[in-house]
Amino acid sequence: MTPQKRLFDLALALVAGLLLLPLIVLVTCVILLRDGRPVFYLSERMRAPDTAFRLVKFRTMTTDRADSGVSGGDKSARITRTGRILRRSRLDEVPQLWNILAGDMSFVGPRPPLRRYVDRFPALYSGVLRNRPGITGLATLHFHAHEERLLSACTTPKETDAVYARRCVPRKARLDLLYAREANLCLDVKILVQTGRRLLRPRRR
Repeated sequence: MTPQKRLFDLALALVAGLLLLPLIVLVTCVILLRDGRPVFYLSERMRAPDTAFRLVKFRTMTTDRADSGVSGGDKSARITRTGRILRRSRLDEVPQLWNILAGDMSFVGPRPPLRRYVDRFPALYSGVLRNRPGITGLATLHFHAHEERLLSACTTPKETDAVYARRCVPRKARLDLLYAREANLCLDVKILVQTGRRLLRPRRR
């Protein structure tokens, strides 16, 4: 990560954090009142092939100590009413501002992968994770909706894992590697603007 990109991330995260603080407090209170503790969901993700960190999100599912792997249709029954709203609006991602301030993530980059997929596809992720993971990126813009449709049809953890590894990992990696070749601040701003527009656009049912 260049010093310019890091400075951009820090400045934007601080501004966004201040502007969104009332919303963060509101969502925290709603989760506490409707769903109880914990408010946040912590998940181990990889910022580099050999370096892990704790990704922070608002909790959107009922807790399960045995929970692991990506979310597919097999976990849909565990999504809370509050969680469905947070996921639909992407508000569950807001706590990742902390990950940006801590230096584990950037605003724009590849989505941080689970360790199991980095271990399974080391050659692929050695290229992808040369860039700091991000909240949004080319793969998020151009593949996330399709990924959701693919995984929502899965009914078991084994099927979810197989579909994600076979049909999602390679296609997301191609987009992430394309971003890595072209990465600059102007491209980051363009991706952020496109992400904002997509969030504001009504979602089709």
